[in-house]
Amino acid sequence: MPIVVNLDVMLAKRKMRSRDLAHLVGITEQNISLLKSGKVKGVRFDTLERICEILNCQPGDILEFVAEDRTPIS
Repeated sequence: MPIVVNLDVMLAKRKMRSRDLAHLVGITEQNISLLKSGKVKGVRFDTLERICEILNCQPGDILEFVAEDRTPIS
């Protein structure tokens, strides 16, 4: 998947546990876990906004695009 979720990195930098973030954001620990593992198809902007506000970061600190090797179609 070309979008990599670095939420675990930001949590470590902020010395915060997933449980605490989930509580502050108002979502379940399960949803934080799914987001950290990249097993979600999307994230609501209001949720992303709240995560960034709590972690004092930008969306780009959490989400990263990594290009896949693809053969161009000719």
